[in-house]
Amino acid sequence: MNSAVTGYRRTYRDVSLTPAPVVRVPLIVVLVVVGVVLVYAADRASRHGVDHGWFVAVSLSGLFVARGLHLRRPITLPHFTAAVVVLGVSNIVYHNSHPGVGFVCLASTGWILMLPQSSRPQPDQQYRVAALVDRTTGDPLAPFALHSAKSYYFGADSTAALGYRARFGIAVVAGDPVGNRSAFPALIGEFSEFAMNHGWRVAVLGASPEVVELWRDRAVEHPGLRAIPIGRDVVVDVDTFDMVGRKFRNLRQAVSRTRNFGVTTEIVREIELDTSLRSTLFDIVDEWGKGRQTRGFSMILDHLLDGRHPGMLLVIARDADGRVAGFQRYGESGGGAELSLDVPWRSKNAPNGLDERMIVDLVEYGKATGLHRISLAFAAFPELFAEKERSRSRQTLYAAARILDPLIRLESLYRFLRKFNSFANQRYVLIRWREIVFTALALLTLEFVPHRKQD
Repeated sequence: MNSAVTGYRRTYRDVSLTPAPVVRVPLIVVLVVVGVVLVYAADRASRHGVDHGWFVAVSLSGLFVARGLHLRRPITLPHFTAAVVVLGVSNIVYHNSHPGVGFVCLASTGWILMLPQSSRPQPDQQYRVAALVDRTTGDPLAPFALHSAKSYYFGADSTAALGYRARFGIAVVAGDPVGNRSAFPALIGEFSEFAMNHGWRVAVLGASPEVVELWRDRAVEHPGLRAIPIGRDVVVDVDTFDMVGRKFRNLRQAVSRTRNFGVTTEIVREIELDTSLRSTLFDIVDEWGKGRQTRGFSMILDHLLDGRHPGMLLVIARDADGRVAGFQRYGESGGGAELSLDVPWRSKNAPNGLDERMIVDLVEYGKATGLHRISLAFAAFPELFAEKERSRSRQTLYAAARILDPLIRLESLYRFLRKFNSFANQRYVLIRWREIVFTALALLTLEFVPHRKQD
């Protein structure tokens, strides 16, 4: 384990293992407030006649409260305060003859009161997680646990943890836990109970086959999780990889093309970049006008090139004149024996085959330095793109993927990855169909909406 990670493990060893406690409002207080509202409703009805709209609003608000209690959502002080304020506003506007506005405000008080909690990023826990990532083997997504937008849940003995974010009442777990695999079953059971006590339902994005079964067995508080295959890992076995044979013809051609152009590569630690080279690499990123990796959740990292994430490795390609033409960033796991590719960047005028060349040279570097596995990316629905003949339904899916390709480039990524002939385990998303709308919103916003940069 590198010394930076070891040092940070010592620094964070005394940090609390559980998230911050929720400031809850006692249920008796809520019942008293509801009772006052009902008494007021009865008095209003007896003095002024029955206001059907007013009672409908009270009924809707009560339904929101009942649903929230059924989901075991905690009633927090901020939500309670906001609900009381809105309730007061509804009374004022009703008295000022604005029944429509009053109806909306009154009906929404129960909804506000039972709003689901969200979770906050915990970048201060990053280096505790880094120590667990360093001990994790066989998981290409392990380095992405370090994304600073994540919240973390640690097992009772602190030998395993998982990254998640709660949004729209859904606790989205990113990939598999990291750390000691023997602790995963207990960790998943504990987190499942923790999520239930916060009124969250669980979804998992990017689970491996083994962990899918653990969720099904251990997450008894969340029955009905369905596993849907969403793609495969692409992992190069460094010890056995070569480019011999017809199946590697396209890869050999791509690499040869860059050699003919005089491309060279070097491998450096991100933390060792000097200011000038870092600026040059950012210039390449900025060519594309897509920002500096503020998106992503389960299969991408943030804090590009600033050295915050420990163990980051860069492959830098230069053209025949020595100018930087592109680079790739990799995260380490398994004590440095495994690497996972983050988003690659290349200059718009770089020669074709540059990414293939950087990967092949990294494999050669790995053979000389004890590196065993390199994860290139996650290939979404590779079977869909590989099929020669498709059923009508799969042809419809394929056509939709082609339409979306300019945005997410699924087929382009598949065509690139198949050159390495290294498709590995399936990955799954675990969801419950009854929560599909809120789960989809949570997944899409976490993956594609830019995150606020964490310090």
